[in-house]
Amino acid sequence: MTASTNTGTESVRTSYKVRASELVGRNWLNTGGKQLTLQDFRGKITILDFWTFCCINCLHVLDELRPLEAKYSDVLVTVGVHSPKFEYEADPVALAAAVERYEIQHPVLDDPELVTWQAYGARAWPTLVVVDPEGYIVAHLSGEGHASGLESLVEELIAEHDAKGTLHRGTGPYVAPPAREGDLRFPGKAVALENGNFLIGDSGHHRIVELGNDLSTVVRTFGSGVKGFADGDAATAQFNEPQGLALLPAELAATLGYHAVIADTVNHRLRGLNLDTGAVTTLAGNGIQRLLDADQARSAAGDGNEGAWISDLGNDPLNTSLSSPWDVLWSPKTNAVIIAMAGTHQIFSFNPETLALSVFAGTGLEGLADGAPGESWFAQSSGLALDKQENIWVADSETSALRRLVLAADGSVETVETAIGAGLFDFGFRDGAADAARLQHPLGVAALPDGSIAIADTYNGAVRRYDPATATVSTLARGLNEPADVQLDASVDGEPVLLVVETNNHQLVRLPLPAEALVVDEGASQTQRPKTKVTAGEHALTVRFSAPKGQKLDDRWGDPTQLKISSSPEELLLSGGGTSTGLTRTLELNPEIPEGVLHITARAAACDGEPGGEIPMHAACHLYQQDWGIPVVLDAEGESELVLDLRGLDN
Repeated sequence: MTASTNTGTESVRTSYKVRASELVGRNWLNTGGKQLTLQDFRGKITILDFWTFCCINCLHVLDELRPLEAKYSDVLVTVGVHSPKFEYEADPVALAAAVERYEIQHPVLDDPELVTWQAYGARAWPTLVVVDPEGYIVAHLSGEGHASGLESLVEELIAEHDAKGTLHRGTGPYVAPPAREGDLRFPGKAVALENGNFLIGDSGHHRIVELGNDLSTVVRTFGSGVKGFADGDAATAQFNEPQGLALLPAELAATLGYHAVIADTVNHRLRGLNLDTGAVTTLAGNGIQRLLDADQARSAAGDGNEGAWISDLGNDPLNTSLSSPWDVLWSPKTNAVIIAMAGTHQIFSFNPETLALSVFAGTGLEGLADGAPGESWFAQSSGLALDKQENIWVADSETSALRRLVLAADGSVETVETAIGAGLFDFGFRDGAADAARLQHPLGVAALPDGSIAIADTYNGAVRRYDPATATVSTLARGLNEPADVQLDASVDGEPVLLVVETNNHQLVRLPLPAEALVVDEGASQTQRPKTKVTAGEHALTVRFSAPKGQKLDDRWGDPTQLKISSSPEELLLSGGGTSTGLTRTLELNPEIPEGVLHITARAAACDGEPGGEIPMHAACHLYQQDWGIPVVLDAEGESELVLDLRGLDN
């Protein structure tokens, strides 16, 4: 939900001292059934991680915290406070599966009503709150990338509370759940092989599996099954939650020495697999999570340099950072592998012959915006498919959207279009006219023989169908358990069927294409969060931002900050909407509209360099972005101003 990143090593400690609120929720996970209270963490340094399992930034934070949890295991306890964005994420069974899938090794509080979220003033995912051994809040941070600052704070708190005698060393309350048995564990994506078998990203086992045509026989495995990163043969190579796979044309594969490209998601790499020898190699990615470079940060922040969108990333892919590649697709028209780069909300391309790596579409800003590739916004794109015209369809999960990249004759993107979807906080289960239809966090997409598009509508447990000819949506199947991918399977006798990767049932299933699709309308929804009482009329909005120590705002091309504001319904905002520079705005709220949602995106570009000095020519630059969807209700006793933090002023 945010691209905000902190790269400083200074203290992230707050300047105030507030007693931490009680931890209230429906249930606790990873505690062996014990129900915990804040008192159970007294004497420990506690990090409250407000997360939701759909959010790629939240998943990044889980990985950022693991080294801290291991290093300070006797004094530090992380508590995951699961605060759901989507309706499906409030299901306790789905949450338990997510905690298992992502191998979370700390207690998790299930907070479906956002009681603890509200008590701690969280407004976005992820949010981190640090509580000291005496029960006081000492840091409040938004976004990812705070590991170094947190480590400095932990060291500071250890010294302070060791001296006071208030630090209690020893094991924490985490209790490991029983291990799951089975050939597949949370499989992600699948691709059909020429021999009728299927290649599967067995993400929970950190390996690739060749599954027989019967969908039950394990023919071969690639990777040791141990989470990590290593090239090598089928027995020794290592992956970390691999997801998407793509097969290369046979002639090209023979030249390159590998047949399949794999999105090795948590390793932030593309891997190559030789199906003859089982050898695994690395094709792109240096293992360091990608941030925007200087030029991209400036252009994405809206510095007024028209046409400044940067697409060419060079021809040195092994020394280029990627961020959570989730799916891959071979595109003949582009002669490249297309990559759903979920972590930067972009679509990349990789030419395996020239080694050219490029941003294919997307500014890197999270949201739903169509148009030219350098103007479009995506939100955690997670699935790719090619239609008969060789245009590319995208399952854009965080906006619950189906998008299309229309390609020109030379393989470049002419335009990005939205077929289904309304925004970051809009979802539901509604068929009918596409402009009113709703999905819920789709992860997979496939082209069908009649020109329609099948969608793995993951959080609705369904396969949906979009017909471009009529711009209508219908339902092909439902009752599935987190379908993460859908393919057209022509390997069976008779008519082709749907092949669905049913992630939370740890299996692949075949479903017939129904003669008549269902029409379902269970309504459109929006993410439910506590409503802020506001007065009608003029409303002052301020987003506070302070560049971290060692950085300064990049004002070489004008104001490097920007606000984009809209509302649902549109009539709620009489004035103050739209996009402009600066982090303050005066809104005028319509007294005739009793409630709605303010959609606010703030961003700023800062580069390495001290305030008052010049920014070095090759300085690293960073884009800080935060998206809020703030439900408001008009009330005469409400607030007339709203203050938000793009990132904590003290961090």
